[in-house]
Amino acid sequence: MAARERLLVIGGDAAGMSAASQARRRRNADDLGILVVERGHHASYSACGIPYYVGGVVEELDKLIARTPAEFRERDIDLRLRTEAVEIDVDGGRVRVRDHEGGGERWESYDQLMVATGAVPMRPRLPGADARGVHGVQILDDGIGIRGVLEKEKPRRAVVVGGGYIGLEMAEAMVMRGLEVSIVDAADQPMRTLDPDMGAVIADAIRGIGVDLHLGERVEGFETSPDGHVTAVRTAGRTLPADLVVLGLGVRPGADLARAAEIETGPTGGIVTDRRMRTRTDRVWAAGDCVETRHLVSGGPVAIALGTHANKQGRVAGINLGGGYATFPGVVGTAVSKICRIEVARTGLNEREAAAAGFETLSAAVESTTRAGYYPGATMMKTKLIAERRSGRLLGAQIVGEENAAKRVDGLAIALWNRMTVEQMTGLDLGYAPPFSPAWDPVLIAARKAAEAVERDMSG
Repeated sequence: MAARERLLVIGGDAAGMSAASQARRRRNADDLGILVVERGHHASYSACGIPYYVGGVVEELDKLIARTPAEFRERDIDLRLRTEAVEIDVDGGRVRVRDHEGGGERWESYDQLMVATGAVPMRPRLPGADARGVHGVQILDDGIGIRGVLEKEKPRRAVVVGGGYIGLEMAEAMVMRGLEVSIVDAADQPMRTLDPDMGAVIADAIRGIGVDLHLGERVEGFETSPDGHVTAVRTAGRTLPADLVVLGLGVRPGADLARAAEIETGPTGGIVTDRRMRTRTDRVWAAGDCVETRHLVSGGPVAIALGTHANKQGRVAGINLGGGYATFPGVVGTAVSKICRIEVARTGLNEREAAAAGFETLSAAVESTTRAGYYPGATMMKTKLIAERRSGRLLGAQIVGEENAAKRVDGLAIALWNRMTVEQMTGLDLGYAPPFSPAWDPVLIAARKAAEAVERDMSG
């Protein structure tokens, strides 16, 4: 009888557990043993739900956890929490792991290795950045730690460093907890993934809930008390008192472990894989926030940390590890968020990214209502489309508005995926009823305006 093969998975969240689950579906425990090591206290959870748990929108921690370790063990997946992979020996086919509960280190062998080490928050190399009270936000343990501080220590003032998705969501969570909140961002607008005209709407919404927004200011250091706790955030122009600091500077691929093992990484810092999620190192696969993928509009490599991508990539890797065939084609950069009452969505490239990719563009932005203007609850939304000159191909889209605005981006993402032109989009058969949209949906109005801009450019 053939010896049982062993799959070792590093990382127990979206990509890692999706891969393990798919591999198990296709191969039974007599044929394939699966070991998953996860450094945290939890696995298979919603990292995107952390700000809502911190803010109290989601009260029970268990609601963020999709499956427990016991449920995975019932499926013959050996999931070991508080077990951190610290070294990969690709020549020896083994991984050195550290047991944070029982202590000690040991080597675990593998026939196939799945690297799903996620992303790590960017931490500035500044005085005081490692002080107590300065928190990154990436894994569920981080959210639990921040909520514990809020409930036990009762801080009054919070400073969020960085105005991206996570920074803004965490700022709102702090406001909901009754704190005085400031945001400091070196950029001249929050949410740099949007164009400036759209980011300005977000800035107004943030100020509208009482957050002090300090744009164009770079943090120079963190002041601390004699016992090592953060007391203030210092910029060139001011010192902001702080009982709690949240870092919202974004994340980078958590590829240090792979890089140390000479598993190839790309220009984004993410692990390089093929479409089946195989790395260029024999018997090593990777998926999730630690990898880079291809942007289907720009054609270049990108590293985008989103659970949607991680789950899909993990599924693809698991199908292939289980003997099937699947591929991950790439991404178009679709993302949605809710900041205060404002819904935010984007897909494809913004104007800056399109220019960097070598495109010449035309843009069209329209303001409309989310429902028929006469229907109760109709609110304003702004839709912006970016098209390539001459061809009119859709390159990107952004939406900022109130209730029922953001999910319109899904139709725009489908148009991007299928390389539609804005002229083709004007004929889309979108759903209409007064509670859901005006007779002319904002997407269609924007498409028509963009198509007219392309036509004028062609005739000019």
